Amino acid sequence: MSNPISEFNDYRSRMNKQLLEGGSNTLKRIFSLDKQAFQEGALDVATKELLGLVASTVLRCDDCVKYHLEKCYQEKLSKKVIMEALEIATLVGGTIVIPHLRRAYEYWETLESTKK
Repeated sequence: MSNPISEFNDYRSRMNKQLLEGGSNTLKRIFSLDKQAFQEGALDVATKELLGLVASTVLRCDDCVKYHLEKCYQEKLSKKVIMEALEIATLVGGTIVIPHLRRAYEYWETLESTKK
């Protein structure tokens, strides 16, 4: 039986490694900046991950949505908090975001069911 969470993370890790091994300094700096931006600062990590989730949903990036959902789960955010954030994303992004909302909800359910 396949595990969508493991499959996503394994693929992401493998491809990021390949990209960075052959990547330019510019690409390495972009990856580093992304990592640094989501570290605790004036905003806590959970808030930054919620912001990332909303932005990723509005931009319709399913990989980014999955990534931020996992980070939100690790930050112990509740389903209610996630759903409120996704509601804002749907309001801002419009009805074109609804397919991504469905997939986000399904992925959150998977996180809850496999990480217990």
